[in-house]
Amino acid sequence: MNNKNKKAKTDLAAIKHNRQGRKGDWIRVGLSTCGIAAGADKVFSVLKEEVAKRNLDISVERCGCVGQCYAEPLVEVAIAGLPRVTYGQIDAKDAVAIIERHVCNKKLLQDRIYKIS
Repeated sequence: MNNKNKKAKTDLAAIKHNRQGRKGDWIRVGLSTCGIAAGADKVFSVLKEEVAKRNLDISVERCGCVGQCYAEPLVEVAIAGLPRVTYGQIDAKDAVAIIERHVCNKKLLQDRIYKIS
């Protein structure tokens, strides 16, 4: 294995380790081509703005495609004490509701759930 491949393998292992060892609450927005075409960039911006406006201790992150292009924009939310939830077909109004209801009040948005982990 050459040095380039060794470095890539090491980098991937570090990313995997950091993701698995992650502490705290987080939100991920699918921002691959399918997500952006469906409006995920606006959803991402609204989520970032709402988190900042409310001074919440939660990270809002970008992620790639998860293979459910029909349900974009997809937003995955992990809050301590609740199951991890993936919401689908989210718009700006739904993004505000995710922050208000799911993040702040610990209540799920039943009509937008695509997956519960």
